[in-house]
Amino acid sequence: MATDRRDERLAVDFWFDPACPLSRVTASWIVTVAEQRPIDIRRRVMSLSILNEGKDVDPEGDEEGYLWIPARVCAAIQTAYGHEALGRFYDALWTGPDGGRREWIGDIAEALSAAGLPAALAATGFTTDHDAALRASHEEAMNLVVGEVGTPVLAVTHPSGARHAFFGPVVTETPAPDDALRLWDGTLLVTSVPGFREIKT
Repeated sequence: MATDRRDERLAVDFWFDPACPLSRVTASWIVTVAEQRPIDIRRRVMSLSILNEGKDVDPEGDEEGYLWIPARVCAAIQTAYGHEALGRFYDALWTGPDGGRREWIGDIAEALSAAGLPAALAATGFTTDHDAALRASHEEAMNLVVGEVGTPVLAVTHPSGARHAFFGPVVTETPAPDDALRLWDGTLLVTSVPGFREIKT
């Protein structure tokens, strides 16, 4: 009898720009999946600021360079405290005082405190001290996918060592649990096909 591969424990590397609202929805989706399937999620930082370097017009409209700040803080956390701490900060950054999801990221210092991290890390957002680490993490994601993509990037590693990486999926609202699983199973199916590139609706 064939083994149901849905019971495999999978490792999911999740690269995100911390200020991207759609990445946050995708993050909520993968957590919903992990509540129902054996998935270990490791958060990693990438950067829309790096992605858009050299473009005549910034697609994010971030002419002042604000998006560098939370990304640099994430790089500092990832470097000094690891991926689990980065995940706590990311969750806190998008969680409002009532425990609900914010429409936009909250105060960085408050999120650091909620995540149990030093408030002094907020200052790293205004320096280039961790830019090398930020770029390295970003490039690791970009090297896994083909073509011009955005955030988030996911890489799924199976117990066999097989790994599939892809951009997205981009969703505008967190699916209900059953829909979250259907989307997950479908995503794994299509991305496991050699040469698969992209689906758009």
